[in-house]
Amino acid sequence: MFGGPVVPANSPHLRKSGSRAVVYDFDEYEGEGGADESLLHSGEVNDSRGGTTPMSATAMMPSPILLWRFKVLLFLIWGCICCKIGWDSVMRMSADKRDLFIYEAFLYFNPLLLATLMVWLWGTNLWFFAQGGVNYSKIFDLDQNHLTHTEIWKCAMWMTVIVPTSMTAYIYLYSRGEVAYAASQPVLLYAAIVMVLIFPFDIFYFSSRYFFLRTLWRIVFPLQAISFADFFLADILTSMVKVFSDLERSVCRMVHRQVATIAWLEADSICGSHSVAIPLVLVLPYVFRLNQCLRQYKDTGEKTALLNALKYSTAVPVIFLSALKYHVLPEQWTNIYRPLWLLSSVVNSSYSFYWDVTRDWDLSGFTRIFKFSKPHMFSYMLYGRRWVYVWVIASNLILRCTWTYKLSAHLRHNYLTVFTIAALEIFRRFQWIFFRVENEWNKMNNKSHMQVSMSEMSNEEEKLLHSMNHNV
Repeated sequence: MFGGPVVPANSPHLRKSGSRAVVYDFDEYEGEGGADESLLHSGEVNDSRGGTTPMSATAMMPSPILLWRFKVLLFLIWGCICCKIGWDSVMRMSADKRDLFIYEAFLYFNPLLLATLMVWLWGTNLWFFAQGGVNYSKIFDLDQNHLTHTEIWKCAMWMTVIVPTSMTAYIYLYSRGEVAYAASQPVLLYAAIVMVLIFPFDIFYFSSRYFFLRTLWRIVFPLQAISFADFFLADILTSMVKVFSDLERSVCRMVHRQVATIAWLEADSICGSHSVAIPLVLVLPYVFRLNQCLRQYKDTGEKTALLNALKYSTAVPVIFLSALKYHVLPEQWTNIYRPLWLLSSVVNSSYSFYWDVTRDWDLSGFTRIFKFSKPHMFSYMLYGRRWVYVWVIASNLILRCTWTYKLSAHLRHNYLTVFTIAALEIFRRFQWIFFRVENEWNKMNNKSHMQVSMSEMSNEEEKLLHSMNHNV
């Protein structure tokens, strides 16, 4: 997600995907016309020699705007074809089986759709950082070949094409009685994603994939000092617990060969909605983040790390109290456990909202992210506008409360509502990223300024002592 580890420019681990090496510089946007100027200069030299040269291959290429429009047209045509095939296939099914099958198909593919949404929004975050002059590669300690927002969007585009295509093929094959071929679609898709992530050769953005997997490993096993990238990605994972819970149920059904069947719909089955594995998977990202806070306290001794650990621990009662609905008597749930669940939900939402505003963010001013280095419509709309403060704070509070709804296992059967809330939580995290990264960037700048000031003070003291010794 972020980029790659710090490696030298001649390292064999640099990706060979055809993209240029990225060297981040604050002045890179002032020099965007360098290539055009060199081409112009080359043309002037040729003209001065009095000769004519044949039209270059670059000049014969279509304009980027034309290519972009052509891609958008192909994308729309593809979307219409998938919708048409999917709708016709669903209408071929009997009414009693239709809803159950749509729920099953949705289960296998919706976690990948949510992950695709997160990748699109992450690319948007990087675009804003680049426009605002925020050196995110320094914040996350990325190498010079980290993925740019354009490359992130390219990955998201392929995910947007592949996942719905596989879902359409799944519905089409099942509606025509090809159950075995239909069952292979999600299995092949999941296997392909895993293979791309762990592919050991120097293609498909190898350094970035290695950095991502290494960061995941450090999150699961915090055996060394916690970096900003470590707890930043762990925070994002807490917003994607819906993805992990559905992945667990999907993989469970694949292992037990229940794909494209309705046998798994029994709630008490090993892969059913009452499985104890679901709350365990839901709580894992919060446990990882809690362990990071404890490790941070051990390394630094800061008491705020313990308070942050307490915040993540408040999500545990929300998850497990809700799961008790399937394992206690209805009267016990109504009279005892549901009031406790509501209380724990209020505590978790309130604490998380307080921490977002007062600790993770610094809303004293939008110093860089929304103040672009070049005039832009978004810069005018967002920078220094009071409505941005109001929107961010209010939406964060509302979405914090609705996210508690998703953590509730006894409400997971409302899959469309839960999917919408999960998508909104990803959007909340998208907003959170802006202010969290800006806050870290400001801290790094203040720290560097303090170091420079201390260095200047020490130099002045040395000069003063040298002058006194000389006078003596």
